[in-house]
Amino acid sequence: MSVIIYSFAQNNPDEIIGYYLNEDPFSGALSQIYIYNAGDGTYEGVVIWVREEERKKYEGLVFMRGLTYNAKENEWQNATFIYPGKKGNFKAYMRLEKDGRLRVRGYWGVSAFGKTLYWPREQESRNPKITHP
Repeated sequence: MSVIIYSFAQNNPDEIIGYYLNEDPFSGALSQIYIYNAGDGTYEGVVIWVREEERKKYEGLVFMRGLTYNAKENEWQNATFIYPGKKGNFKAYMRLEKDGRLRVRGYWGVSAFGKTLYWPREQESRNPKITHP
């Protein structure tokens, strides 16, 4: 029965909506992001909270746009990320793992030269000052 529920959940594009804890792959800094439905068939991500004081200026930044759900592949694809302090943008695709973590594959150019991160899901916002759609 849980396999059926899991299968159903994975085929729900909005299943990705929620809060996630992210460890920056370059600096190790912690942040919380929120992924939401942008209303045009895509999903976006906004920085809700950052632990380091010098990075607080990024709270409220929409850093991810263009994420779309591919039901055949059972993953979200075509995201474009901006990374403050780095030149250019990078691409990403994502898949929900059975344990609830979001598997994020980010890359510049070719996916084979990217990095895979796992973002644990969180139940609530760490920063009530930042609102989101």
